[in-house]
Amino acid sequence: MKTLSPLQQERLKYQPKLPSSLSKGINSLEMIEGEATQSVRDQEQIKELFKNTYGKPVVTFKISDSTQTSAQRNVGVILSGGQAPGGHNVIAGLYDALKQANSSNKLYGFLGGPSGIIDGKYIEFTDEFMDQYRNTGGFDIIGSGRTKLETEEQFQKSLAVCKKLNISAVVIIGGDDSNTNAALLAEWFVKNNTGIQVIGCPKTIDGDLKNDQIEISFGFDTATKTYAELIGNIQRDANSAKKYWHFIKIMGRSASHVALEAALQTQPNITLISEEVEAKKMSLESIVNYMTDIIVRRANMGKNFGIAVIPEGLIEFIPEMKSMISNLNDIMASLETDPSFVNATTIRDKFDIVENRLDEDNAKVYNSLPAIIKGQLLADRDPHGNVQVSKIETEKLLIEMISTRLDELKSQGDYIGKFSAQSHFFGYEGRCAFPSNFDADYCYSLGYNAFALINNGLTGYLSSVRNLTQPASEWIAGGVPLTMMMNMEKRHGEMKPVIQKALVKLDGPVFKQLEANREEWAMNDRYLFPGAIQYFGPSCVCDVTTCTLQLERAKELASV
Repeated sequence: MKTLSPLQQERLKYQPKLPSSLSKGINSLEMIEGEATQSVRDQEQIKELFKNTYGKPVVTFKISDSTQTSAQRNVGVILSGGQAPGGHNVIAGLYDALKQANSSNKLYGFLGGPSGIIDGKYIEFTDEFMDQYRNTGGFDIIGSGRTKLETEEQFQKSLAVCKKLNISAVVIIGGDDSNTNAALLAEWFVKNNTGIQVIGCPKTIDGDLKNDQIEISFGFDTATKTYAELIGNIQRDANSAKKYWHFIKIMGRSASHVALEAALQTQPNITLISEEVEAKKMSLESIVNYMTDIIVRRANMGKNFGIAVIPEGLIEFIPEMKSMISNLNDIMASLETDPSFVNATTIRDKFDIVENRLDEDNAKVYNSLPAIIKGQLLADRDPHGNVQVSKIETEKLLIEMISTRLDELKSQGDYIGKFSAQSHFFGYEGRCAFPSNFDADYCYSLGYNAFALINNGLTGYLSSVRNLTQPASEWIAGGVPLTMMMNMEKRHGEMKPVIQKALVKLDGPVFKQLEANREEWAMNDRYLFPGAIQYFGPSCVCDVTTCTLQLERAKELASV
């Protein structure tokens, strides 16, 4: 028997809230269909690739006047990609819904991510097993993985495993890439008349899987609150010691939603937003000059300390760095099998080979970087063959370049301060945190709703729960076709269908809130200290959701 902390024991007892439309049970639902849909871009290509699942309507659920009998079903569930707080509750909601619909229903968990359904590695859930994981963080209930589901062989093996277990539906819990897998699998199952449904659930702490129907991906709420607590702690320390600049890199490769939300919760002196850097075509030098200017002006006020928040993916949004990295991604595939590169005796020899292969302008950019950053750019690639941006220590690169710039200013008599810097990277700290009350409720609702979609015969859909700034009883449950969110993008040198990432909107209310307060926060230390996530107490403390969602929904509601 596991030894549990007092908080663990109390969280296991928490009963997540459901939208009122789902509260009467799975067999008391009526499905309402909207208009036919189309993909966000590249409609003809997406339609051609998803002939059997394209163009379906958005659906919502309401309580039915009649009660139906639910046929016996076996369902498989997969956790895919990086961890996000609340994943266990998605499975708990799915499990409770299928058992409530028909006590003979079975839920199988595929172990280690998508590879589990290919290799036939699974467990069957029981009440006793499920009850150990309710309202807890992590994905340790069945584990996760990043195997892509995209080949005929993988689909055939998945089908064989599903037939063996008499599975009629698969739920994939993941982000944009994982739900692209879900769309491909759903299309293949329909095309081949297998009778197996596929439903996705929107997971990613990065917050870049969202649209009008998916207001937020699960885990974003908990992760950003966790990071905000850490940033707040560091701000208190900085304001106490008054001698360090803290450069904090924070998760979010393809979008800066996490950095933006954490900034709104804590109000640091400097916040960089990748999308703004790209839109304004800011060079690495201009970013350094912007940050240096604030550091110098604060030093002139006697403040040789501060907080800078930097999104993980910043380096890819700097135009000359983006061009260089794109060029590097293209040549690395051949270099990784090139004997002269593989057998190079020193890392500097590898640098020289890379520079000789890069286009002239990109070679100059690469050559200008510190050796540690050059090496990180050559590290192992991600599953798409791209640079693993999280391994690039952007915060240390900025510290080194700013320090050099400050030395130049000091030699010219334009800087009289002292610059001592500390670097931090907040990533894994937030991915498996105990889910907030919001994420516990939201995730449970997503899982419960996923089975409602299955029970109504749908496939190729993403579980959708909306109206999230209102009490959970007023949330709107339904589903959105996965193809509606897709476009074509270049992956491994080929154009492939993928779910479009949602980036920070520079004309949106969330970024505008940061923009309006930047100068005030830069100079006047308006630090906020959010503290730890609270689970018990007044609703205004325990159940409040992110600044991002509140600002976005306020604008949407005002326009209705």
